[in-house]
Amino acid sequence: MSEAEVPAGNQAEDVDPRPPLILLRTLLDGQAVKLGVHIRKMNSPGSPVYQYGENIGPAAAILVGSFAGTAVVHWYLGAAILAAGCYWWLFKVQPRIRDGVFERTTALALQSEQVFDALWAKGVISLYAELPDGRKFAATRRDDWRSFARQLTRETA
Repeated sequence: MSEAEVPAGNQAEDVDPRPPLILLRTLLDGQAVKLGVHIRKMNSPGSPVYQYGENIGPAAAILVGSFAGTAVVHWYLGAAILAAGCYWWLFKVQPRIRDGVFERTTALALQSEQVFDALWAKGVISLYAELPDGRKFAATRRDDWRSFARQLTRETA
């Protein structure tokens, strides 16, 4: 085969001896790539990063407080406790849960290629990159994340 017939990914200068997950970690550390996590899928029972206590505990406390306020004083107090609890849940607890799920999923995904492949196949994680020249790249479950990492390593080198 002549050099013109060699596919773009097989040229000698394109070959990086590092494994694809190392390339991806390097790109993530250099903030050339952003890792996306499907929070809803990962924050559901059965997920390896789901924590029952952080999801059920605060909601149970809000409901118990509301019922107690209703039973002891009046339903107005119960409604006020429920409204304040919902505000607290939406603006304080949920962002903390979302950030925790993202961090735990990222740490899990970057453990090994087998774990990354399993999460990738489920459609839980995705990759996004914007190059300095303005081009944007994204990779999801139907794309090959290894070729994405290699291509971006070539593009950003």
